[in-house]
Amino acid sequence: MVRKETAMRLPAQHQGLQVKIPSFFRCPISLDVMRSPVSLCTGVTYDRASIQRWLDSGNATCPATMLPLRSTDLVPNLTLRSLIAHWAASAASCSPTAGGSDTSSARTSSPASLVRQVASSGVDPSPALRELAAYLSDDDVDDFEKNTLLGAGRAAETVSSVLRRRPEETGVEGVEAATRVLAKILASDSVDDANKKRVATGLAADAAATAASLARVMRRGSGGLEARVDAARLAELLLATNAADEAAKAAVAESSELLAELVRLVGTVDEKGALDRNAVDAGLSCLATICGCGSGSRRAWARGEMVRQGAVPAAVRALRAATTEPGASAKALRVLESVVGCAEGRAALCGDAEDAIPAVVGRMMKSGRDGAEAAVAVLWAVCHRYRDRRAADAAAAAEGGLTRLLLLMQSGCSPAARQMALELLKIYRVNAKSCLAGYDSKTTHIMPF
Repeated sequence: MVRKETAMRLPAQHQGLQVKIPSFFRCPISLDVMRSPVSLCTGVTYDRASIQRWLDSGNATCPATMLPLRSTDLVPNLTLRSLIAHWAASAASCSPTAGGSDTSSARTSSPASLVRQVASSGVDPSPALRELAAYLSDDDVDDFEKNTLLGAGRAAETVSSVLRRRPEETGVEGVEAATRVLAKILASDSVDDANKKRVATGLAADAAATAASLARVMRRGSGGLEARVDAARLAELLLATNAADEAAKAAVAESSELLAELVRLVGTVDEKGALDRNAVDAGLSCLATICGCGSGSRRAWARGEMVRQGAVPAAVRALRAATTEPGASAKALRVLESVVGCAEGRAALCGDAEDAIPAVVGRMMKSGRDGAEAAVAVLWAVCHRYRDRRAADAAAAAEGGLTRLLLLMQSGCSPAARQMALELLKIYRVNAKSCLAGYDSKTTHIMPF
């Protein structure tokens, strides 16, 4: 990996100077210039104080490579120590004098000290978290250094722990700042998967507290739509990760506050009055993930609560919106497929059948295979299995419904979806303008394709 040089402060003896520090002069753990560089058997060099603390904590791996250590001997790197001393002396003679103009973008604290500030109890973590977010977003910072801070520096776990604190300890501003940092970690292509898993593990340590904090950000945060979307993405990660057990996932899926905020997020509009694409996708994605969590009474409660919070009209509105992407449409159809499994969900959908059913039919072949099969399952449940007359009439009258069902059956859908489509064809009757028809008999007929 090619290392970059970034603008940072010199050690304490040169605190007044701002220069470019070669990245290999900094300890991978503290990210400060090394005072006493020593090498492990893996060949990676650290500052003696930092690596000694790592080993004294019971760790038997190299923090940078996570390889097991055959030996914990620390070998002084005299060559590097000499280079650092020569560089420091040269930098001191070439840097501007104290009081001169400082045009660098140096940070007021080292990344490692920012993590320590976040971990400190009784201290508002918001300022340190905002600096961490800027550090992780800085393209001039070496990717290796970011990953080392998140891994060996335990930044991922430390920031995740902010969401598990009591509300009076951090306030919504601190939780919102932590949410922003974690979202940047997950969205960054430069962050290793192992460090992203550390975020998930940290969130799952107390899933109920995490869910409550995310709901607070979505309800009361000052960061606007971006913060709400970030919170929804983190909730979805917690539900989808293997780091969380079933009890942890249930704590998230059974949070009434979080469900209400997710439904509200789906209905967010932009400055032009249209549904916001990012908000719709994030909200529906998390709701669809919740639909797939748990079983039995837990799943029944979750989908019933979704209905009570207004998930059905929110999903239908997303289906009808021209700005909704195919992926988001598929998620909306999956949410509807889940909620029509309960009486409240069917009542909510069929109560507005004239608008809801055509929306489902219209998106059937525009949401990918998963979306198409979910649409068929929704129609089959309300029109065939539970035989709601309003839904059946709306489906029969929906423009292109018959054609879409026939196209689905020819598209290589699953056997279950094909059977449901066959049974749905019976709601269509012969009319003078069509040579294709369904039948009301109990006999399965071969339809012309």
